[in-house]
Order: sequence, then C-alpha cells, then structure tokens
Amino acid sequence: MSVSAPLVLVVCTANICRSPMGAGLLQHALAAQPEPLRSLRVESAGVAARHGERVSENSVIALKKAGIDISGQVSRPLTDALLDEAMAVLCMTESHRAMIQLQAAHPPKNLFLFREFMPQRGDKEIADPYGGPLKVYEAARDEMVEAIPSLIEFLKTQLATGGSR
Repeated sequence: MSVSAPLVLVVCTANICRSPMGAGLLQHALAAQPEPLRSLRVESAGVAARHGERVSENSVIALKKAGIDISGQVSRPLTDALLDEAMAVLCMTESHRAMIQLQAAHPPKNLFLFREFMPQRGDKEIADPYGGPLKVYEAARDEMVEAIPSLIEFLKTQLATGGSR
C-alpha cells in the first residue's frame, strides 16, 4: 500500500474564489522546490461550499495572468476526513478558523491563516473578492503571492519536525 504525499489544505467560504487561487499559487510555488516540498499535495475546500461549483471566472483570469490554470477545479465542502488528513490547514480569515474550530469533530491543531507567517505586521486576512471586479481578485491573488515565501518556510519546518508546532 502506497502512502500518499502529505496534504496542505487551503480553505475559504464557498471554495470558488480564494481557496482555489491559494491552492493553485502554493502548488505552483512548491513545484519549484526540492523534495519533499515538491511532492506535497495542495487541495482546497470551503466551510460553506457546495459540491461541484465552478471556480469564479475572475479567479481563473487572475491566476491565468500569473501563468496558472485553475479552470478545472470545482468546489467541495470541508470535511472532517480532509481536516484529519491535512498536515496544515490554511484559512483566509479568522472567521474560517473559528468555524472549523467550532464545527470539526476533532479541531485540528495545525490550523493557520494563509498570511499568518509573514514577518511584517499588517492584515493577515484575505478579504473575499466574490462579486467584485477583476482588480479585487487580483489584489487577493497578490496578497496570497506575498505570503508564499513565508508559507514555504513554514512547511519546510513542519516537514522537518514531523508536523508539530
């Protein structure tokens, strides 16, 4: 029986805007890293998502401009099974973290904000661009891109310590 690569889970509300973008950006960045980072699986889900919704068009366009195609992704609800499997769960806002802590059968200890590891002070939350113009999606994308280097360093540490923090 083969053991699959560790999972990093990116979470937002409906899993059609921020978390697919965050997962796409993080997977793209990890592909350029040495092992074992390169082999990490990055998936997304939503705390209030339905199954099978298409990713918002502006999310697809915002990432296409960065050379990443997420057009094939569809939404799915966050489940306890996904939470249990994930070595790290990355939320977009504190309200996502709070919902998971309240609703999960076994609230994960590895629950963080996508921008939590950035060294500078400032907003650690990524606002929901849903329904906004493309520039709002691009701003959310850029906030995620800005967080990627600190996330990669955090994931390196997690892998080195076996996932305990």
